[in-house]
Amino acid sequence: MSPAKDKGKKAKADGAAVAASSRTSTDAAEGSDAELAPVVPEGRTLINVREGQFGARGDTSGYDGLTRFVYMPDAAERPYGSWFDQVVDALEELLGDKAGAAIEAVIVDHDELTLRVAREHLLEVCSHLRDDQDLRFEMCLGVNGVHYPADVGRELHAAYPMQSVTHNRRLRIEVTAPDDDPHIPSITSIYPMNNWHERETWDFFGIIFDGHPSLSRIEMPDDWVGHPQRKDYPLGGIPVEYKGAEIPAPDERRQYR
Repeated sequence: MSPAKDKGKKAKADGAAVAASSRTSTDAAEGSDAELAPVVPEGRTLINVREGQFGARGDTSGYDGLTRFVYMPDAAERPYGSWFDQVVDALEELLGDKAGAAIEAVIVDHDELTLRVAREHLLEVCSHLRDDQDLRFEMCLGVNGVHYPADVGRELHAAYPMQSVTHNRRLRIEVTAPDDDPHIPSITSIYPMNNWHERETWDFFGIIFDGHPSLSRIEMPDDWVGHPQRKDYPLGGIPVEYKGAEIPAPDERRQYR
């Protein structure tokens, strides 16, 4: 038999074995009605398990059986690699005795550096990042909100991408706040261009940026109730009239049992 035919026969046999194994494990799970156990990858922490699409059961989209695991990267250990050690060392030296309280964690993931900073030290950290000659992160490219309801005590995350034009470097500052105290200091006094970004993050996520010159809605109407990109915001919408027919809001078009 030729080598090509040998390879084809082996690939077909391997495929059949994988399919049989998959069917066996699926049948066993269905028969025992056992829950799917998460396999936590190395360097990750499991913070949530989501079931169904949009977190709803009885979803008519067909994703009712979907199970997803949400992981967070763990804090990194030295050496961090690349220029990351140099930046962290410079920042810790500038912060002095407050470095341990200010920098809660250093995360290196996908070749990116993230500094998790305590909110009460955010302004001081940003000042050092901008002004020190060894750091010189002259630009903050905005702020992005994220809501993790299962991350108890720090459900609201604000992520600030920083750019150093001088050294051609990028890092991310991440600050957290609990749902029941959603306050983070505004950094517009240091990075004025963050004005609109902080307004948008407050509008959609409800993070209150203390010290902002005019924290008002920028996307939603002024009288809008709630913050629509939070995970606990109800799935809904506004009825739309189209060619004489009224199309109901999404939460009225689907049935959730």
